[in-house]
Amino acid sequence: MKFQCDSTARTPIYRQLIEQVREAVARGRVQPGDRLPSVRQLSKDLVVNPNTIARAYTELEREGVLNTRPGLGVFIASRQAELTNQARERRLAALIDRFLTEAVHLGFAAEQVTEMLQKRIGQFQFAGTKE
Repeated sequence: MKFQCDSTARTPIYRQLIEQVREAVARGRVQPGDRLPSVRQLSKDLVVNPNTIARAYTELEREGVLNTRPGLGVFIASRQAELTNQARERRLAALIDRFLTEAVHLGFAAEQVTEMLQKRIGQFQFAGTKE
């Protein structure tokens, strides 16, 4: 996995890294068990403070996206449904509401949003699907 960061962006670097890992998992570009660069190595490659990398990795581990194996490294974790269906649906509904609010403010019609969503949905790996 190749990481990039934009120091001029409004989004903090650790958040940029978190989103890159989450998107790579969602799109199937990385699989459970894949190893990520060490904090030290990624810090050196991106020329950022190691604490920034450690913060991103820690948050991803807390979310269940990564596993740290002492002495071995940092790995993509297997998907685990720790939340109840009801809690997962509430979180998804909140995300959808934010997405739709933004689409409305950008001036899209419902049909345009639906069409674009259908085009993009195939680019992601959902539970129970394999490419």
